[in-house]
Amino acid sequence: MMPLLMADIGTVNVIQRVGGKAETRQFLENLGFVAGGQVTVVSKSSGNLIVNVKDSRVAIGQDMAGKIMVQ
Repeated sequence: MMPLLMADIGTVNVIQRVGGKAETRQFLENLGFVAGGQVTVVSKSSGNLIVNVKDSRVAIGQDMAGKIMVQ
């Protein structure tokens, strides 16, 4: 298990756990980051990520990406 921040570009990863405070977890779940869901990193720039999750592209910051654990 590793943070989404360390995932390779183009590889499909399965979300294992979403950490952080309750409001942070709720925010990420509303974007589609739920345990068991798939996420693919599209690009990385200065620690920020663009990812595909639930048929949508989402940009998230380095701090948020560190809270999403994938495998």
